[in-house]
Amino acid sequence: MAMDFQPGTGLPGLDRLLRGLIPGDNLVWQFESIEDLAPFVPPYCQRGLDQGREVIYFRFADHEPLVPPSLPVRVCTLQPDLGFEQFIMAVHQVLHESGRCAYFVFDSLTKLAETWHSDRMLGNFFRLTCPYVYDIESLAYFPIQRGRHSFHAITPITETAQVVLDVYRHRGQIFLYPEKVEHRYSPTMFMLHVWEADAFTPVMESSTTAEILTSMPWSGSGFERLREGIWNRNLLHAAETWTGLQRGRRTAEDAQAALQTVLRMMVSHDPRVLRLAEKYLTLEDVLSIGKRVVGTGLIGGKAVGMLLARAMLKKADPRWQDLLEPHDSFHIGSDVFYSFLVENGCWWMRQKQRDPATFLDGLQEVRRRIIMGPFPKFIEDEFSEMLAYFGQSPIIVRSSSLLEDNYGNAFSGKYESVFCANQGSHQKRLADFLAAVRTIYASTMSEKALRYRAQRGLLEQDEQMSLLVQRVSGSRYGHMFFPHAAGVAYSRNPYVWSQYIDPEAGMVRLVFGLGTRAVDRADDDYTRIVALNAPDRRPETGFDEVRQYSQRKVDVIDLEANQLVACQFVDLVSECRDLPISLFTSPDEALARRPEARGLAPGATSILTFEQLLGDTPFVTDMRQLLSILQESYGCPVDVEFTANFFPKAGYRLNLVQCRPLPIAAEDSLLELRRHIPEQDRVVEAHSAIIGRSRSVTVDRVVYIAPSLYGQLPIADRYALARLVGRVLHVKEKHPPASIMLIGPGRWGTQSPSLGIPVTFHEIDRASVLCEVVAMRDDLVPDVSLGTHFFNDLVEMDILYLAVFPGRPRDNCNFEFFESCPNRLTELVPQAESWSSVLRVIDIPFDAAGPQRLHLHADTLHQTLLCYLEA
Repeated sequence: MAMDFQPGTGLPGLDRLLRGLIPGDNLVWQFESIEDLAPFVPPYCQRGLDQGREVIYFRFADHEPLVPPSLPVRVCTLQPDLGFEQFIMAVHQVLHESGRCAYFVFDSLTKLAETWHSDRMLGNFFRLTCPYVYDIESLAYFPIQRGRHSFHAITPITETAQVVLDVYRHRGQIFLYPEKVEHRYSPTMFMLHVWEADAFTPVMESSTTAEILTSMPWSGSGFERLREGIWNRNLLHAAETWTGLQRGRRTAEDAQAALQTVLRMMVSHDPRVLRLAEKYLTLEDVLSIGKRVVGTGLIGGKAVGMLLARAMLKKADPRWQDLLEPHDSFHIGSDVFYSFLVENGCWWMRQKQRDPATFLDGLQEVRRRIIMGPFPKFIEDEFSEMLAYFGQSPIIVRSSSLLEDNYGNAFSGKYESVFCANQGSHQKRLADFLAAVRTIYASTMSEKALRYRAQRGLLEQDEQMSLLVQRVSGSRYGHMFFPHAAGVAYSRNPYVWSQYIDPEAGMVRLVFGLGTRAVDRADDDYTRIVALNAPDRRPETGFDEVRQYSQRKVDVIDLEANQLVACQFVDLVSECRDLPISLFTSPDEALARRPEARGLAPGATSILTFEQLLGDTPFVTDMRQLLSILQESYGCPVDVEFTANFFPKAGYRLNLVQCRPLPIAAEDSLLELRRHIPEQDRVVEAHSAIIGRSRSVTVDRVVYIAPSLYGQLPIADRYALARLVGRVLHVKEKHPPASIMLIGPGRWGTQSPSLGIPVTFHEIDRASVLCEVVAMRDDLVPDVSLGTHFFNDLVEMDILYLAVFPGRPRDNCNFEFFESCPNRLTELVPQAESWSSVLRVIDIPFDAAGPQRLHLHADTLHQTLLCYLEA
């Protein structure tokens, strides 16, 4: 190699992006229109001329010349129609004569495939020519039209080239997307870049990236080659039918028949879902989905819910086309899951799970095989191609099983979803992605998922695991990536803490940063609950309470650590000073006056209230319309997950990442409790944080944990007690109680025993009423966990939730009553005698003097609950 050869593109900004060129680099430029390459070729040629190198332009296509006549380069005119062998011999002769360190430019390679009627021969040409350029330590530009070639051309080209670049023109600007840059790396190299002045600047916002990449069909080539037989034939027939319909050669009936076939092939077998899909998805929509499926099979309930909801909104009002962030998700078909189980020896183990007597047998071994199991090479190749599309954008791999997010079966939190920061080399990103897929596949064999299926009579139903791979919505701030806001929204509000709140207007559980803090219970933090008809009303009273119960931690993707992390909001604001923080915070004047606040960023002395977002933007109006449209379209209340990102000059965009039917039971007709209940008969009273369906019922059994004694237990004993509660609730009895009320200190289902009872949901799923007594710590309030997976479990099981604040004047829990009642614990679990002081099982009636019953009257609309004894 000539020691003084310093190859370059002629564009300093591009050289910086690519970390320079290396002698022998072959650069493939994928374009939509050949004119988009015009700005790139002349500077490259001029660079070679300035260095005194030979610059050669191979001219053989009928498009406009890429090299302007004013540049003194050597033009070699070739005739591809003379055949492959004559053409390649002529090219290689020129390469040989040029010597080392030359600059070459080729016309569009697409012309060669068109002339030879063969993508395979184009691939052969590149496999023979690219190494030749590499061996003589020269440079070459190879343009090729995006979306025009099969894998027979694209695979050998992208595997052999050192550099592969995608060029996009969008709204008058040029964008560059490096797909491959061999032996070079930077933390932002494989992101979409915008060309402004002399710089190529990474696009930090997910919405902009998705908008540009979805503005034209995806150029992926490899998926279709692996779908032989029925799958491909059905897709091909549907595509021909759609094209024929547009040209007037096919009828609407033909298109409808083709639509029904591909819907059953990819979308669902459920008649209710199919009816919605036929109404809101077009044949063109489903064909677009098919182009983004890895493998074959159904795409699963979560993916279908997301796609249907987006289609419903756009059909109802065209403005949602611009308001919604474009999605460019991929789907891993359900057949990939079953094939993986078969190939890794897990199939017969899975069959045991169809039997209620053996469904928990062998879980550890089958999960081990899944975590360690390999994928077939052709599937890994498809995964690799998909990851090349996403570049270094963070992604989330989400479960999307056949039954998930369906009518009556939400599977909330039963299966895993895994964030991939998607940083590092391509091999590293692929390894992380494969680990994420295996983790979700293994979660289908978890005890909580299988118990959920057993409880709902789903063990014998076909439950394949599809996957939804989504670009994480948000923006990059330094090494942190997150959306400005995210959360969960219900079209029907089950928590009415004020007479001014309309349940039918819906509600939002809102957080700053990733929505994980909205759907997972955060034992050490709080969220903002918003009633959409009265967004300025809060359950808290006074700014001191608002400060105390505001969000303090933010979930983000740390791109340097390559993982999801939680950080303090004040630290994040100090580090990311260009955040539009005033939209989400209110100044805390008391904090700002403290000496330690001096020198902090303005946002660091504020608290997350979302006041400006809720009062000065169309967010609330848009969310109300979104929920109204979806509820009307589904014919029932819905539950959605979303993100929102705000831009200085372009308003904001919502991203709808999930939608499913919300199984809220219809309200019973509840008469007001008119008669006076004597004080001595009042057992439990509550006047806030009562969530669920109003009801007036008899309680047959109370499972009570004494707050004063529980607070004295060591941490290990608290876990043991939680397991015992599960045994008590699931003990087999000849006449089991119809209604069970759980009463305990702190939070049920917490992961921190210092904050409550660390039970899992399947341990308490037989309860009818869940009561949290705020008696462990003065600063601990019950988690009104609307929208979390835990809350969705309560909704599905129609469990009433309430919190009792013994320190408040109108709230009461009669501890003396519960601690003096006869305890049946040892009758149900004889080995539990040592726990009988802290855990009490009380069956009603118990009074030998006469029959009594415990009655519960809960009015969630007016936030009142009374549990009392009556004869």
